[in-house]
Amino acid sequence: MKKTLKIAAFVVLAVFAAGTAFAASPWTTETTYTKKVAGKLDFGVKNLLGGWTALLPGKLPCAKNGHKNCPGMCCIKGLGMGLVDAAVYTVGGALHVATFPIPIDVPLPDNGIQF
Repeated sequence: MKKTLKIAAFVVLAVFAAGTAFAASPWTTETTYTKKVAGKLDFGVKNLLGGWTALLPGKLPCAKNGHKNCPGMCCIKGLGMGLVDAAVYTVGGALHVATFPIPIDVPLPDNGIQF
């Protein structure tokens, strides 16, 4: 039981510590509770269902940095970063959907998936 509590406390601390490294999610600028909750749910669903799109060729970090043909190590590094981003966006989207009634932000890199 103590081990589980320690792990849970570490995860909560890590989420809040990581929150300082990223910009706030777009829905946080809304003024009313209803708009914040709806915005958080929308943001979460987009990232949960669209997280895999971070693997598309135009979204990979090597393509964003101007390496259109993605030569050599850039391609390998970009694919690895794309896999990590896809996982982070999907898990972050699931967290937003699961906690949408509570308007507390879990920031995602690059403000999540942009459609």
